[in-house]
Amino acid sequence: MNDTDRPEVATAPKPPFELGTGPGRVLVWFYGVFTVAAASRTIVEMARGFDRAPLAYSLSAVAAVVYGFITYSLVRGGEKARRAALVCCAAELLGVLVVGAWTLAEPAAFPDATVWSDFGMGYLFIPVILPVTGMIWLRRAKTVAV
Repeated sequence: MNDTDRPEVATAPKPPFELGTGPGRVLVWFYGVFTVAAASRTIVEMARGFDRAPLAYSLSAVAAVVYGFITYSLVRGGEKARRAALVCCAAELLGVLVVGAWTLAEPAAFPDATVWSDFGMGYLFIPVILPVTGMIWLRRAKTVAV
């Protein structure tokens, strides 16, 4: 009797693909660091004077929440978390592109920078590279898990 003839081998469920393994660990690390950086920046900016640049500070807070959710989803793993992280990465990329273009087109609207200002130039363009890399990894994770 070989392995394919055994019923317990043929019906055993496939183990879930862990999103935070391999290259996913690097993504977890980057998203974790960016969660802390964006949240810390937001707290300091809002404590020093929210009324000075409320739009910029609010957008930094949104970035922190998005980064945190993606970090959580990558660590949690599973298909549902993968899909949620994929949607958040797409929303993050859209946010970076919109805010980046907006800060270049109308700099007066942003008296202070956000995490996503100038397409993340203040953060070495990582805010625009990270969601693209994340979406590539999450799409690849789907093909590996299936």
